[in-house]
Amino acid sequence: MTGSLILVAIGLVALAIGGELLVRGAVGIARKLGVSTLFTGLVIVGAATSMPEMVASIQAVLSGSPEIAWGNIVGSNIANSLLILGGAAVIAPVVLAGVGRRDSVVALIVTLAAVTIAITGYADPLIGVALLVALVVYIAWRYRHPPKQVEAEVEETAAPPNFLLSLLFFAAGVGLLVLGGGWLVTGAIEIASDLGVSETVIGLTIVAVGTSLPELAASAVAAFRGHGELALGNVLGSNIFNILLIGGVTMTIAPQPLPPELLFTAWPVCVASAVLLVLLCRFMHRIGRLFGLLMLCGFAANTALAFA
Repeated sequence: MTGSLILVAIGLVALAIGGELLVRGAVGIARKLGVSTLFTGLVIVGAATSMPEMVASIQAVLSGSPEIAWGNIVGSNIANSLLILGGAAVIAPVVLAGVGRRDSVVALIVTLAAVTIAITGYADPLIGVALLVALVVYIAWRYRHPPKQVEAEVEETAAPPNFLLSLLFFAAGVGLLVLGGGWLVTGAIEIASDLGVSETVIGLTIVAVGTSLPELAASAVAAFRGHGELALGNVLGSNIFNILLIGGVTMTIAPQPLPPELLFTAWPVCVASAVLLVLLCRFMHRIGRLFGLLMLCGFAANTALAFA
């Protein structure tokens, strides 16, 4: 147990440092390429911070534990929407100003598509390929029709002075996030196993939160640095990547029906959180600290129910 706790602590430190490097590098890349930081959060950061979920899910499926894999995907999306965005808002209000409307709708549609797959119980590599193709289409569409930059006063982030250094910062940040997430998940799973927690609950909670910590680290640093649009883009992009990329790869290499027990527990919460993001992006100018705290309370309540 002591070794597992040490591993968790090391993972947290790596995540904190990686989040800082990732945000600095991402802002530098966005400035050099002339794209908005929201687009950078949606595509670049969203994909990068989803890597721990991909590694954990693929390893789980290949090890014969689809409950952990899909529980991780569903639980990560819930954590992104409530824990990460809520936590970022508590640190510093997240300015919305009308951005993210289309992407939140895409995230909802993708979530409903995954629920449909879960309801049918049909498993085929072609479904995985279709999800991956949908991701390529989304990225191409977002590149051709980039989201508008938020017009708001933000704190100047100390971005690297040149593009190469920005790439190095970004790569180092991704590496630390992946390593830190891996160490944290390994330690957390060992602790949970010692406590006798089921695989489904482990996937929904501990693994999901653990592999979502890169998003939390990146979003928290982005919010602290005054880049709320990067935090929002990271959450929306990660939710889309989790289902289309991770779900697509998982279904392609190991086509298995989605765990039916998730259909009556986790999926409804996942859909509800996706609907919440649509409403927030549509009707709210920003997510304040109070609403962020309410989102954190909602996540805590959902986690407690999973262990009940």
